[in-house]
Amino acid sequence: MSTGKVLHFTEANANLFGDSAPGTSIRVLIDDENDGAPTTVLRMIEIEPGGNSPRHRHNYEHTNFVVEGHGRVLIDEVWHELKPGDAALVSANILHQYVNASDVVFKFLCAIPAKHLIQS
Repeated sequence: MSTGKVLHFTEANANLFGDSAPGTSIRVLIDDENDGAPTTVLRMIEIEPGGNSPRHRHNYEHTNFVVEGHGRVLIDEVWHELKPGDAALVSANILHQYVNASDVVFKFLCAIPAKHLIQS
């Protein structure tokens, strides 16, 4: 069982999403598997200028907090502008997508439930 963890986000590996998400990477900052965080996974998503996440849905909610840059999030066919300091909730099974709308990297924290809490 973990007693805690402190790291700078750049200490976590940046893994590319792939062809469905050009210019998008994800860093897993805290999770159950590596850190013993039993309920929440915290990730940093970074989208390069001109990049986007895939348009997708899944059976769990996630919450976001914008750290840097400007972007847009599609939530159930409605686009919302995002800037540093904004928070967003995407409920389970809702179609969503993130797009960088600036000329700098769009960075946001994304919290999701730990894998064992996600109902398949």
